[in-house]
Amino acid sequence: MIKTEKATLGGGCFWCIEAVFQKLKGVQSVVSGYAGGKIPNPSYERVCSGATGHAEVVQITFDPAVISYADVLYVFWRLHDPTTLNRQGADVGTQYRSVIFYHDEQQKEIAKRSKAETESAGLYPDAIVTEISPLPEFYAAEGYHQNYYRNNPNQPYCRFVVDPKIQKLQREFKDKLHK
Repeated sequence: MIKTEKATLGGGCFWCIEAVFQKLKGVQSVVSGYAGGKIPNPSYERVCSGATGHAEVVQITFDPAVISYADVLYVFWRLHDPTTLNRQGADVGTQYRSVIFYHDEQQKEIAKRSKAETESAGLYPDAIVTEISPLPEFYAAEGYHQNYYRNNPNQPYCRFVVDPKIQKLQREFKDKLHK
């Protein structure tokens, strides 16, 4: 039996980060959802209002023998802008914040170290504003949000927002992708 771990990350619209992480070797599943708010069992409409406190996130189940949590974060830092507070591109609001929800103390330490290393690498001209918080509860998003890019590759948002992230992933991380 394969021992798996989970990572819960927010970096803008969950359709974007779901599509990116689904392509990585060692990732067994990616579920779009919500975390970090005060309302139990939130709906997409309520989260979009910005009043629930939830962020759009993905919960990634991965095989740490193939891809480490640190490697998951390495990709995360490079495929969204962690310097914009409550915003990714045209998506604006606290639900689009950059956030790492850690599952245990070890993930917390790895996330803090990864953030510091990314900050000192000088990848971004502005400071990283990514929140690092314990995962309070994860709520899976509605079914129509799951595998969104796979099911709707020609949808305009996918073509203009998700596709560039996939292209960057394929250029910069080709050794980490499924064949």
